[in-house]
Amino acid sequence: MSNVLASLISSAGALSAYDQVLEVTQNNVANASTPGFVKQRQALLAMPFDPNMGMGGGVRTGEVENARSEYADQAVRRQNTLLGQAQQDVNGLSSLQSLFDISGNTGIPQGLNALFQGFSAWAQSPNDTIARQTVIERATDLAANFRTTATGLANAAQDAERQVSQTVDTVNNLVGELRGFNEQILRGARHDAGVDAAMHSTLEDLCQYADITTINQTDGTITVLMNGQTPLLLGDQQYKIGSRLASPDTPPPVYPNARPSVHITASDGSDVTAATTGGQLGSLLNLRNGILASYLGDATQPGDLNRLAKQFADRVNGVLTAGNASDGPPAQPGVALFSYGTTSDTNVAATMSVDQSVVKPDLLGPIDPGPPYVSNGVPLALSAMANPQKAADQIDGASYNEFFGDLAARTGSALDQANSRLQVAQPAVAQARNLRQQMSGVSLDEEASVLIQFQRAYEASSRLITVMYQLTEDTINMLQP
Repeated sequence: MSNVLASLISSAGALSAYDQVLEVTQNNVANASTPGFVKQRQALLAMPFDPNMGMGGGVRTGEVENARSEYADQAVRRQNTLLGQAQQDVNGLSSLQSLFDISGNTGIPQGLNALFQGFSAWAQSPNDTIARQTVIERATDLAANFRTTATGLANAAQDAERQVSQTVDTVNNLVGELRGFNEQILRGARHDAGVDAAMHSTLEDLCQYADITTINQTDGTITVLMNGQTPLLLGDQQYKIGSRLASPDTPPPVYPNARPSVHITASDGSDVTAATTGGQLGSLLNLRNGILASYLGDATQPGDLNRLAKQFADRVNGVLTAGNASDGPPAQPGVALFSYGTTSDTNVAATMSVDQSVVKPDLLGPIDPGPPYVSNGVPLALSAMANPQKAADQIDGASYNEFFGDLAARTGSALDQANSRLQVAQPAVAQARNLRQQMSGVSLDEEASVLIQFQRAYEASSRLITVMYQLTEDTINMLQP
């Protein structure tokens, strides 16, 4: 009789274990498409079997194990960081490309070409009021083109600053969600599949915005670092990052009135900008502090657009003021054509103008007093700037149009590289996710096989219990007088 009871107890334990296996399998099927979820397995442990010692064997449940591969998760996160950076690069650089039209039909190239044509026409009729008025009008248009381009770049800089601030807030919010998961784990949810899935889904979202590193702790929580060194999350403690506009104190700024750069700060106030290069945040910093600063200037450089505007304006003004508007006597010197703000070399393009209340057609001097004396020497010298032969008519060894073309090519080349990296990053993310799915994702075919296997085992144990029950009942009936 004791053997029968032992068999009943063993079979009942098996039914309970199989029931939990089926529950885990059902949970796998229900969450197969849940972001961050990996397949779970109910561990079954053999019970000791020794009839002489009253040990009837059977099975019992162990811990629910998941198939998560940290290697596969890290691979997906690394590729997501590269994808986020490439996508942001493409978005940011695409908006700049429209400011650098090198077709010659709009913008600064069109303005330069039109002004050179005006100089050439003036050289043919040096005393013609209409020709000189045309020069003033075209110079006015060119100055407006410089201001428009500078304004467009400044707007792009402000937009990048806004996006940096928003990205920093997004990073802090996502880390705040991770802190909540750590708190749940510390309160006993370490083996909760829902918490585990939500945590890893949030990590995958976070890595698009910044280059993060995660460390699994022995208590089940995760530690999150940015750039491999800046702590964002330790246990249930979050360390928020921030952003600010500032000019460097050391070394002292060469251009103190320039637009300040964007800086990322750790929770302790330390500057981590230089180390922040990955994800959308790294892309935005490179756009704002690197590419846009190279055009508009910062504390250490005037900006190439400002260099172009200043050198062109100074050269034109120098040629004009060296000439005469009339022979006199006394000879009337020519006047400058362009003006710009002198408070900072980083503000030249944004303030470039032609003051028509000062510059009048009859004040533009065509005469080069020489020697040798040339009645139309000034407009000839100015029109020669279109295809310069003298170093004074060039900037960095190139014509003004060529220099602007180099500025445009800089953005175009960076955009081409970003598009190439984006084309590589997209399939790389898909490949990493496929590999992770193969290693730890839920396979409905596999779950169906497990379901059938344990369903049959459940049915067999149930039938055994039924037989034992019937056998016990018959034995009792036989023993009754």
